[in-house]
Amino acid sequence: MISSSKNYIQIIFVIVLLAGNVFFGGKYILSQKEFNQEKVVLENQKLNEDILNFTKLFIEKVLKTETEVDFETRLMLENAVRNLNDKDILKQWQEFVASQDENEAQEKVKDLLSILINKIKIEPIN
Repeated sequence: MISSSKNYIQIIFVIVLLAGNVFFGGKYILSQKEFNQEKVVLENQKLNEDILNFTKLFIEKVLKTETEVDFETRLMLENAVRNLNDKDILKQWQEFVASQDENEAQEKVKDLLSILINKIKIEPIN
């Protein structure tokens, strides 16, 4: 009788331990999923911030200036656009830089600004 009750206690103890493992395993999986979603949101926010910073720099140093853009500013803009790590933006930037005349440059600026704005990802509010 004593060994029978010990067996029941051991079985109940094992079941409780297994249930705890399943419960905490499920919690862990849900936490990982939530973490990965938050990580994507943070990466998108960082990219958005970088795009906005480049756009602001471009507007201030190129569009609002009355003089020709100097070498240091061009280098700063080139580095900023490369740091975005976006092939579409870089391609459009290179087309802008390669413009042959003012009209072509104006068209390329419009295309560049359009791409920059369209690359910004807006997260829905929960």
